[in-house]
Amino acid sequence: MEIRAAERGDIAAIVALLAEDPLGAQREAPGEPLDPVYIAAFEAMSAQGGNQVLVAVEAGRVVGCLQLTFIAGLSRRGMLRAQIEAVRVAAAERGAGIGEALFRHAIDLARNAGCGLVQLTSDKTRADAHRFYDRLGFVASHEGYKLVLE
Repeated sequence: MEIRAAERGDIAAIVALLAEDPLGAQREAPGEPLDPVYIAAFEAMSAQGGNQVLVAVEAGRVVGCLQLTFIAGLSRRGMLRAQIEAVRVAAAERGAGIGEALFRHAIDLARNAGCGLVQLTSDKTRADAHRFYDRLGFVASHEGYKLVLE
């Protein structure tokens, strides 16, 4: 298995992964033709710097992904932090260590970039994901809030 930065040609496979669960199925629009909003978002992320999607590729197929963003801030004495979002592993591949490999890679990138912590949010209904994050050493130390803007 290879873990690398996503490329433009991976976008359709990433969107399909994002839509593969009950929550993502309500939010995403996989399929052909691919909605141009995904391409525009990928290009904006690439231009931003410090914001990338990592993919796990096995036998030429994208089987996992996550978004890794570095956030500069003044709190904690100007600490750089890493944010992980949009974590997905193909349903047929879960339990094979792909998610853990993606996280280990992302954490190494964050450490090498000088980040002092890695943070994430997770929907409260994702009990399996919470056990996974706990096992990796993440601590549910904060309550997360979101405000949907329409």
